[in-house]
Amino acid sequence: MTMVIHSLKPSRAPQGYFHAERWQAIARLRGTSSLLQGFHKRNPMNLDPKQTEAFRAVIDTGSFEQAASRLHLTPPAVSQRVRALESALGNALIVRSRPCRATRVGQQLLQYLRRATLLEQDFIADLAEEQGTPLTIMLALNADTLGTWFFPALSDVLIRERVLLDLTVEDQDHTYALLETGMAIGCISTEPKPMRGCFAEPLGVMRYRLVASADFRKRWFPDGMSRDTARNAPVLAYTRKDMLQSSFLLSHFGLPDGAYPCHYVPGTEPHFHAIRRGLGYGMMPELLLGDVLASGKVVDLAADHPVDVALYWHAWKVQSPRMEYLSKQIVTAARGMLGVGA
Repeated sequence: MTMVIHSLKPSRAPQGYFHAERWQAIARLRGTSSLLQGFHKRNPMNLDPKQTEAFRAVIDTGSFEQAASRLHLTPPAVSQRVRALESALGNALIVRSRPCRATRVGQQLLQYLRRATLLEQDFIADLAEEQGTPLTIMLALNADTLGTWFFPALSDVLIRERVLLDLTVEDQDHTYALLETGMAIGCISTEPKPMRGCFAEPLGVMRYRLVASADFRKRWFPDGMSRDTARNAPVLAYTRKDMLQSSFLLSHFGLPDGAYPCHYVPGTEPHFHAIRRGLGYGMMPELLLGDVLASGKVVDLAADHPVDVALYWHAWKVQSPRMEYLSKQIVTAARGMLGVGA
């Protein structure tokens, strides 16, 4: 799911903060791309912007036909531009599948192009400051980050910096892959190790509780949870990638995935709503549970066994000044709201 959020309040942080490092960042970005270094040794000309535009359009849309529609070209024209770029770089860039996807070299190029575009947008936005030009940043976040602390902690910064967010919402165990493939320039993930050219900053721990409605517990677990009762009670997971519930049931009751009925309801609020309505039981962030648990309408099924998930902020070492500033704000905000674990 992708969501674009426009933040257009006119005030912003002092402009001087960003100008000092912009050109150093551009130089470092060019220096970090081994693909581009090799290309310029073989061929001193710059990348053709029409060719790179066609390449990005195919990856973004998943097909040459849709890319042609976006660029107001014919599919053969898009294909010709991509082939010319592949010939210039001496590597295949796109796997011609459905949907089309980037090869390993294509992923490197996509990463480079995303970051170069961000630096360019940042520079142009400062030049056109009086016109209120926003900056678009592509991030990959897990749903619970988005549904708990992200906006309360960062909305003022996003408004002040006139940031347009292009968010991809994915399970926290899978956001890292979106950064790796160039589909995001920053992500929040459970992976502690940064990939090459990136850094990883610990944010803290998101604590989860296994909860259900009071009526659900009375029906399914009147004498508490056991292996037998857990076999029959319906679980609520976000998606099939969501392993929080299945890992808990495997470690505490020896029940493998598929040994119990399961609903799949993506999104923090819909997921919690389904739990409150008694459709099933599942893991919820402790940050959302204070008042609800106190009311007794929702109960903790395993009060002595919370699940702590450590989160990390990943981004490229070479960033635009505004992205670097936003990275620092994300880390500071998260550490102020997340726990430190048991």
